[in-house]
Amino acid sequence: MRLGLRAGTESSFAVRFTWLTAVRLIVLTVVLVVTTTIYLGGLGTTAYSSRIAFFTVAAAYALTGVYAALIRVGKDRLESIAYGQMFTDQIAWTLIVYVSGGAASGATSLYGLTCLTGAILLGLRGALFALVLGASEYTLLCAALVYGYLPLPPDQPPYAYATRWSEAAFPLLLNLLALSVVTLLASYLAERLRMTGGRLVVATARAEQAERLAALGRLAAGLAHEIRNPLGSIVASIELLRTGSTLGAEDKELCEIIERETSRLNDLVGDMLDLSRPRAPVKAPMSLATTARDVVTLAGRSGRGGDVPVRYDGPDELSIDADAAQIRQVAWNLVRNAIQASSAGAEVLVRVRLADDGSSLLEISDHGAGIPPEARERLFDAFFTTRSQGMGIGLAVVKRILDDHGFEIAVESAEGKGTTFRVRIPRASTLHGEGAPGALPAARASEG
Repeated sequence: MRLGLRAGTESSFAVRFTWLTAVRLIVLTVVLVVTTTIYLGGLGTTAYSSRIAFFTVAAAYALTGVYAALIRVGKDRLESIAYGQMFTDQIAWTLIVYVSGGAASGATSLYGLTCLTGAILLGLRGALFALVLGASEYTLLCAALVYGYLPLPPDQPPYAYATRWSEAAFPLLLNLLALSVVTLLASYLAERLRMTGGRLVVATARAEQAERLAALGRLAAGLAHEIRNPLGSIVASIELLRTGSTLGAEDKELCEIIERETSRLNDLVGDMLDLSRPRAPVKAPMSLATTARDVVTLAGRSGRGGDVPVRYDGPDELSIDADAAQIRQVAWNLVRNAIQASSAGAEVLVRVRLADDGSSLLEISDHGAGIPPEARERLFDAFFTTRSQGMGIGLAVVKRILDDHGFEIAVESAEGKGTTFRVRIPRASTLHGEGAPGALPAARASEG
């Protein structure tokens, strides 16, 4: 997902750059027409100012072609190309300002156009780069005209130029202030637009993923129903075989393997059905402590319960307001996930306790390899798994059930040190004893 978003961002940058390059050509054309026909119209095309204007626009046109070619072949250097374009643009605008009135020239607004381009392409840093560059060039131009380091265009009337600081200071400061305001506003709007666009890309990607998962869920639901019937026949047949007296030790072991694998397959089918056809929770007072102990007992008798001990730590009674069947499914999926992540002999701890804020906590901890940081963001996504076996459905079912209840789940994991899943039931849904607030009995521990 991140790689896809990054590629999408680079593509969006290239598109923006291409469009702005096209707009740049239009602006250059307008500047050329306005400067030569309106401001310099009476001087002719061979005049000093006209030649500078024509040369500047022609050079800008040529550089636009260079930039267009670089965009096509240098997609990994788009930012450098953008900075180069802003640098040459500010020089071009400075030349236009020089031949059109200096400090009081109306062409100073073109500096703001480059600042806007920088904001759209590169955000605040691009806008500030264009601002500093444009403001510096404009200030140096005004200073050079005032101190006589740069002669006035010989074909321009001297009164059109500010040659003293008393004349140049006001338009200089006013234009710099306007340029700064334009830069800040452009940066703010561009950043807001970029954030909105980024959220839109993420939302679109999630919507497409949800649509694919919905289609896959419908297919999975149909397959699950078809699988469950023959699965029941297999389980019944294995039970009949085990009751026979003619089976040897090896045959009985094979039957146990078949029974264990069919049980795992049945769990998978159940998860697929739960994920594809969610049921709204029917809340009622239930014992979280009893449910946790029952799951611990069940885990000790099935699957890898023989080589991965599962222990309960918590009170005799802690009641909550929830759907008992769904909370049992949450506990079972989390315990099963912890067992699968554990090596032989490593203990899985199921803990129920009351937090300081009055909420109830269900914690399942293992001593497995842990979850890589890059996988935690997608841990509860359907069909995402970090194991070579499994389909990544169990945790997705857990998240959906808890979201429907309004409960929270958090994950704490360190590579090589295990993982803890912590389910928090808010205080409003926590009931003590027979459903009324009260003190908790003393804690006890049991092992499955």
